[in-house]
Amino acid sequence: MSCVRLFQVAFALLAGALASSGAWADEPVDVELVLAVDVSYSMDLDELALQRDGYIKAVTSPEFLNALKLGPNGRVAIAYVEWAGIEDQKVVVDWTFISNKAEAEAFAAAIHDAPLRRVYRTSISGAMEFGADQIEHNGIRGLRRVIDISGDGTNNQGPMVEPTRDDLVSRGITINGLPLMLKEPAGSMLDIGQLDVYYEDCVIGGPGAFVIPVHGTHEFADAIKTKLVLEIAGVVPPKRELVQHVADKPRISCTVGERMWMERWGN
Repeated sequence: MSCVRLFQVAFALLAGALASSGAWADEPVDVELVLAVDVSYSMDLDELALQRDGYIKAVTSPEFLNALKLGPNGRVAIAYVEWAGIEDQKVVVDWTFISNKAEAEAFAAAIHDAPLRRVYRTSISGAMEFGADQIEHNGIRGLRRVIDISGDGTNNQGPMVEPTRDDLVSRGITINGLPLMLKEPAGSMLDIGQLDVYYEDCVIGGPGAFVIPVHGTHEFADAIKTKLVLEIAGVVPPKRELVQHVADKPRISCTVGERMWMERWGN
């Protein structure tokens, strides 16, 4: 590891530790953002690497750095979390304040250097509750509080996703979604063809909540960048067609994942 990379990682970890301890709790931020990233076994290693690389490029992009300047405080707090089953959530990069390029690069370096991992099952509701716990106990004062869920499947373990979503929204937390639709659905893999609709109707919620579906690997980095710009500054970029808002009435069963799991495994 180069001296520069070592410094960047150390800086990110120190910033996260200070945030978690409440050392900077009196300094407000424009948004507290949990990036909750799916690492379940339905994601292959190439997809995991692509997903992580997309976040690294997004947080260091000129668009993201410019969006930081549009908020009243010019600073955000971000934590990077990986999730899978109900008992498998992990803070990969703890709360880090980002207000400039150097801080963004340090956060990206910490993501880059964490080992890739894959874990069983898919509990979107577990990721929601874990993310909410990180927000509500970080000692940071954000004008907005957001959990960003990215994943390639439906909830099949833990609490039901819809009431969990509604509970978090009632607590002032917005949930946005990045459904990964990179593969053709296969019944043997518990996939569904309308994952974007599932996310719209069952996962996202709160003021201004949105979904940006990803249909191809070539879209990934741009989709993440678009999503982060929207979350940080509320700026709608030119590709408005990517953004879909939550439906008024469900068009898909929010228990489809649990039902498919029961039909296949019986528990």
